[in-house]
Amino acid sequence: QVRLVESGGGSVQAGGSLNLSCEISGYIDSRYWSSYAMAWFRQAPGKEREGVAGIDTDGRTSISDSVKGRFTLFKDNAKNTLLMRMISLKPDDTAMYYCAADPQTTELLSRYEYNNWGQGTQVTVSS
Repeated sequence: QVRLVESGGGSVQAGGSLNLSCEISGYIDSRYWSSYAMAWFRQAPGKEREGVAGIDTDGRTSISDSVKGRFTLFKDNAKNTLLMRMISLKPDDTAMYYCAADPQTTELLSRYEYNNWGQGTQVTVSS
């Protein structure tokens, strides 16, 4: 069973930056790490969960237009960790951020493609 643990959330002022981290563990064989597509999603109160940024098994990334140019995705294979660097944060970025992973994903930013989710980390951006 796959386990995902997010960290790095917090409270910042508009224009600030944060680094989110998602560690994946619990899979049967470490070789499976590279076979998992992974992504970050976020959900603000009263809104649907939306895809923010994802990376497939070939290393190709997909970034939402709402964060393109501000959020960058990195996959640290040595640490089995997915990192997301967020800069120029806006109040609209305030949400709970979730990490997701799945070995069979065709649409990186679709929440319906993922069966493994973390508990989330809160990001709050004040104006």
